Amino acid sequence: MVKEIRHTGIVVDELRKSLWFYKDKMGFKIFKQMDESGQFIDQILGITNIMVTTVKMTLNNQMIELLDFSSHKKLLLNKSISDIGPTHLAFTVENIDEIYSDFIDNGIEFISPPTASADGNVKVAFCKAPEGTFIELVELQ
Repeated sequence: MVKEIRHTGIVVDELRKSLWFYKDKMGFKIFKQMDESGQFIDQILGITNIMVTTVKMTLNNQMIELLDFSSHKKLLLNKSISDIGPTHLAFTVENIDEIYSDFIDNGIEFISPPTASADGNVKVAFCKAPEGTFIELVELQ
């Protein structure tokens, strides 16, 4: 029986940029960082000779894991919000307009500016993390 979601893994292309985004802009704190290689990680991921830096980060009781493969690099894909499978992470925020302005000033790409829902209950905007993951920011009205 599943008890809870443990974390969300995000493969990144440039760890420094992703740490800046998730730590400095989104407020996550680094919980554990390590370089991983060897039989265990090869076996559980089904790839041989892996070298990966993993960074577990927490925000309240939520955890994400950034994975930067120094071996087995893949191309950075141009992701679409309508791709099949997981497409975004959603976060409840305060003062979405201020966050939007700050993120834009820091070169973070948005699909659109913050927009109120038809029922007026929330204001929503989607931006992109450095590795292309869509981030949904939601402010309760």
